[in-house]
Amino acid sequence: MCAVRSLPLALTARLLPVVVLAAAGWSLSSGPFAETSAAEKKATPDSGPSPSAPSTAAASRTYRSSPVPCKGVSAKTVTSLVPGAKTAGKEIPSTDESLRRTCSWNALKGFDYRWLDISYEVKKSDQAAQTAYKQRTTEKSGGGPVPGLGDAAYSVVNLTTQDKQQTREGQVFVQASNAMVVVTYNGSDFESKKAPSTDEINKGAIKAAKEAMAALVAAQ
Repeated sequence: MCAVRSLPLALTARLLPVVVLAAAGWSLSSGPFAETSAAEKKATPDSGPSPSAPSTAAASRTYRSSPVPCKGVSAKTVTSLVPGAKTAGKEIPSTDESLRRTCSWNALKGFDYRWLDISYEVKKSDQAAQTAYKQRTTEKSGGGPVPGLGDAAYSVVNLTTQDKQQTREGQVFVQASNAMVVVTYNGSDFESKKAPSTDEINKGAIKAAKEAMAALVAAQ
């Protein structure tokens, strides 16, 4: 439990159950689910097709529903990116699983902590997905494009320090037709108080995003 005292306050609430259960010989794969921001909701109203032409809009959608998110990456990748985590993952409850589904994996192994989550978002149209993608990537400055992934993909890595504890987090946003794939991957070392390298986090997030995108295509 000494590791918890050194954690940043922003992470303590998320990690405390992991540490407590790990001390008792348990492992836990669960975590918070970041809802779509109010700004994004405003920018991308969930307006459906007009009553006069429902079939036209439906036929134009490349993706009709989200795949099972916890199968979005292989067990081998989970073991590599989140050592000690249950490979089955933990799906976060959603109000509409046909439109948005998320799976999370996390583990504290020794003093090393890793978190990975994958979110699938199926929009009503390509334009809605493009607007959401632009909104999300504009909010996350300092990153760059990821070539060859979806119609557009963007990767960004940020380092935060709180109470002398570093945490490095990478995010990858992928827009493909009317769908988005969002991957978040972060890590901390609570003994050294250092974070994993930018290269490690960025490559891990992109690897997960490529697998998640392949799962989306295969599910249709």
